[in-house]
Amino acid sequence: MDKPLISHHLVDSDGSLAEASSEVPKVGILGSGDFARSLATRLVGSGFSVVVGSRNPKRMAGLFPSAAQVTLQEEAVGSPEVIFVAMFREHYSTLCGLSDQLAGKILVDVSNPTEQEHLQHHQSNAEYLASLFPTCAVVKAFNVISAWTLQSGPRDGNRQVPICSDQPEAKRTVLEMVRAMGFTPVDMGSLASAREVEAMPLRLFPGWKVPALLALGLFIFFYAYNFVRDVLEPYVQEGKNKFYKLPVFVVNTTLPCVAYVLLSLVYLPGVLAAALQLRRGTKYQRFPDWLDHWLQHRKQIGLLSFFCAALHALYSLCLPLRRSHRYDLVNLAVKQVLTNKSHLWNEEEVWRMEIYLSLGVLALGMLSLLAVTSLPSIANSLNWREFSFVQSTLGFVALVLSTLHTLTYGWTRAFEESRYKFFLPPTFTLTLLVPCVIILAKGLFLLPCISRRLTKIRRGWEKDGSVRFTLPVDHALAQKTSHV
Repeated sequence: MDKPLISHHLVDSDGSLAEASSEVPKVGILGSGDFARSLATRLVGSGFSVVVGSRNPKRMAGLFPSAAQVTLQEEAVGSPEVIFVAMFREHYSTLCGLSDQLAGKILVDVSNPTEQEHLQHHQSNAEYLASLFPTCAVVKAFNVISAWTLQSGPRDGNRQVPICSDQPEAKRTVLEMVRAMGFTPVDMGSLASAREVEAMPLRLFPGWKVPALLALGLFIFFYAYNFVRDVLEPYVQEGKNKFYKLPVFVVNTTLPCVAYVLLSLVYLPGVLAAALQLRRGTKYQRFPDWLDHWLQHRKQIGLLSFFCAALHALYSLCLPLRRSHRYDLVNLAVKQVLTNKSHLWNEEEVWRMEIYLSLGVLALGMLSLLAVTSLPSIANSLNWREFSFVQSTLGFVALVLSTLHTLTYGWTRAFEESRYKFFLPPTFTLTLLVPCVIILAKGLFLLPCISRRLTKIRRGWEKDGSVRFTLPVDHALAQKTSHV
């Protein structure tokens, strides 16, 4: 093309419409669906002249912005150099009659296959479109952007737009259009990457599958364990029907166990990684695949821990509202009257409950802080030291507070024979194992002999390798010696 499609003065840096150039670039759209209408709205708002090609222009004209021209497909592809193909794959063949008019133009494929179509076809939609129109430059773009995001603007959705094409000039033209519309282009290479780009919208929380299954497995295990102890045991041993506890009480007993174990699993891989580095004497050997994947899923596991802890807090607030709880209070009052007891007060239990609740609130507050700083908008405002302090130091403080919260709940119950129903220990004793190991290991890593060695390893020192140096003492410079 003789002139660039996008004027550099068309839009401001924030993506808003700026003073347009005297020659407004024209863009074509083939299709009249929801995405085509949203795309036309965004293009018009970004300063483009839009012409829409439809099989029924009179019926569809009222659905598009008044600034957009809606006409027949044959007339819409005449003047624009860039044409968006906003239709399904099975309708591509209906455009073959326009091959001569489309020759030499840039076709932007915005379609997405269904999961079944993606598995059925070995050729991406963009590659199939390129095979039908070999004289055109096909570019894959905008398929990861929803119609809502196009209308409301990139601030309400993902800003990134993956782009791929075999024609560098065509790709560069579309890159400029993406920036002009307020989005961030991401160059994905040649058109062979279109299949990967088209698979992006089909992924449903790919990084959450393993953590979600882990949380679900822990919930099922602890729910079944608490069911046996709190519901089945009284029914078998004493004939008491306590199945009413299943919806609220047993769930509320299970949620803190899941949250506590998940939180400990966030910091356990770090302990294992440090132990491996100390054993190997280097940081340049790869961790095992299972540990590497575990480290990558820590954020999701932590957020699920916060979710379970928040649910536990809500369920706990609902406990006094239950009808069964009211009956228990009335029965207790009646028993107190019958036994002629005017005042019931257990100093130890009062203090235990006060400390237990206080530690729980503090632990939930710390988890809330960790969850908030995991948001990209908050994390991007922190430097690395601040983010590391919150996620590592304060996260470990949250684990310690949760451990104290659990120990206060248990108090002396772990040593009472009546608590071992069906010879099963109380649930909280099961959850304490991993966190206590982590806290003990963290304490060992703070010992000077271990801490200094671990710091040296993480700064590049190797036991049997090429780099050896001593850490700075006071404010002196480190003496570094290399052996090749």
